[in-house]
Amino acid sequence: MRKLLILAIFCMPAISWADHIDVIPGDLIDGCTAADYIAIVADFNKDWGSKHGYSVEVFVPFQGDDMETLYWVGRSENAAAFGAAYDAWSANVGDPESTEGKLMARFAECTEPFDRRESFIAY
Repeated sequence: MRKLLILAIFCMPAISWADHIDVIPGDLIDGCTAADYIAIVADFNKDWGSKHGYSVEVFVPFQGDDMETLYWVGRSENAAAFGAAYDAWSANVGDPESTEGKLMARFAECTEPFDRRESFIAY
């Protein structure tokens, strides 16, 4: 029991510095290239993510069974920061004149709607 308590004491602070990872697999629409998608993501990082503590990398398959699916891999400081960023995105994405709305329109022209999203904590 004592060992378990010591382990819990040492692991609890780690949660406060663990990054939150947001993973969305997706496929491109015909006519949209990986370069097109990566350019939209770069604008997302510059115009929105940098203001909300959220940054995205695109993982492009190099080898494997599925060579078509790209992976949006977003990173924020922790789960609370991700939640705040997600709330800010959700509050404005429906406004076509907002930064969020304009970015979403560009994503919709390039990617299929996603049906899966996963979150991870990175230590």
